[in-house]
Amino acid sequence: MTARPVAAGAPEAQPLIEATDAVVSYRVKGKGRFVAVHGVDLDVRPGEIVGIVGESGCGKSSLARALVGINKLSGGSIRFLGENVTPLPIRRRPARLVPLQMVFQDPYASLNPRRRIDQQLAEVWNAAARARGDALTAEARLADITDVLERVGLDPALRTRYPHALSGGQRQRIAIAKALLAKPQVIVADEPISALDASSQKHVGELLRRLVDELQIGMVIISHDLAVVATIADRTAVMRAGVFVEQGPTERVWTAPEHPYTRELLGAVPALVGREG
Repeated sequence: MTARPVAAGAPEAQPLIEATDAVVSYRVKGKGRFVAVHGVDLDVRPGEIVGIVGESGCGKSSLARALVGINKLSGGSIRFLGENVTPLPIRRRPARLVPLQMVFQDPYASLNPRRRIDQQLAEVWNAAARARGDALTAEARLADITDVLERVGLDPALRTRYPHALSGGQRQRIAIAKALLAKPQVIVADEPISALDASSQKHVGELLRRLVDELQIGMVIISHDLAVVATIADRTAVMRAGVFVEQGPTERVWTAPEHPYTRELLGAVPALVGREG
């Protein structure tokens, strides 16, 4: 598995989303507060995938949920398009945060098993259109739903099915399609392929890379699978016990790791062994 080279091209754009000294903590009954994320800095620019890797329990998912406003920060800040991301219930989520979307690990859990796919996609489209102030027309809705299904590699006819009638890979593509219907500028994907079989993992990983390149959106991918991140991410941050111990261009992190923990992680991935500088 070859690490993705550093992209060349235009001068760096301004970050779409930026975390500065972000802290996430939880109250644990009888034990005070547990700090899951300790003062993390992170930014994502258009056309860029940033991978966050580390072992289970290191704080990756806590950070992902803070980035999209699900988890409340205990310190620091997260800014999306220059404005603070403030956690609010989904029905009170401000219109400015609609282009900040999340794809979760379990595609089946993110879909309602009692509703057809087209009904769930229509619900997302309606909410996003209202937030943008667009007209709600059946023709526009069908056109957009058909477009995103084709974009994620699915036959639009599948929209009449229920989630149980789809494979795991198809369900995750539907979850990605739901995010795309919001016309996102940033997608945070928390372990988006770990629940899939090996073939589906490869295809969904390639799909995410293609979508970022085509749409010039930003993406954060949370994963414990270093091989996948090495293939699709432009930059990689290595997380341990709530802090980034190393981050930089993916090619450099994989071929010349500076931190012992990064070298330890790489040593556990056969496809990447021997790539250290």
